[in-house]
Amino acid sequence: MVFYFTGTGNSLYIAKELESTPISIPQIMGREDFTFTADRIGIVCPIYGHEMPAMVKEFLQKAVFHTDYFYVVLTYGNRHANAVELADAAIERAGKRADYITTLLMVDNFLPAFDMEEQESLDKRVEEQLASIRSDIWAKKAGRQTVTAEDREAHRQYVERVKGQPETIWASYLVTDACIGCGICTRVCPAGCIRLAHQKAVHMLERCQACMACIHACPKLAMMLAPPMREPNPRARYRNRHVSLTELVAANDQTDIASIL
Repeated sequence: MVFYFTGTGNSLYIAKELESTPISIPQIMGREDFTFTADRIGIVCPIYGHEMPAMVKEFLQKAVFHTDYFYVVLTYGNRHANAVELADAAIERAGKRADYITTLLMVDNFLPAFDMEEQESLDKRVEEQLASIRSDIWAKKAGRQTVTAEDREAHRQYVERVKGQPETIWASYLVTDACIGCGICTRVCPAGCIRLAHQKAVHMLERCQACMACIHACPKLAMMLAPPMREPNPRARYRNRHVSLTELVAANDQTDIASIL
């Protein structure tokens, strides 16, 4: 049994490769029963600012796991810093203990810093990493990826850079007149932060996970980061090539409207 959170498909792809029927965290947050039993239970999610998304932490607080083996795989695109330690601390605060925590390098979909076209051209040896991690998990290997002083310093520097910035610094999005009201952004948002008003998308900051799924999925490039944030290549967007838009919608859709795909 594996639970996942995904914005552009990276973590969904990994979850699919680890277990046959991965479970979307956004799609079960409204349930009453959070007790889960399995031979092994895992979580696959990205890291934002080197930490698990807020929704994943909320899920950990609610969930009760009955298992002999609990693992966590953190996907990232550039620098994982001390994400393993930060995740371990969050898991401990939730009253749980992970047997195995590691990271997996993939395409970085962080728009303020990276050109998606350049990122997709890089060979990050995802399959090689995945094979090693899968082998560890299926063998129920215990342990944590090594965290160095340099890793901790990378996170310290990040915290210093964003000090004094609003908590919504990475969640301020702009909808331009190019929006055609197709509603795709409302369907890929894992927190239900987007609605249509007068046939135009409206982004709401409350509960936004800053996953940028809405920006990446917009077919008209009508959603973008709000100034003063800038993108290296505002014409390039990303979705994991192993994940379809339909799968992404099924993973994240919080609306109750009929399918628009």
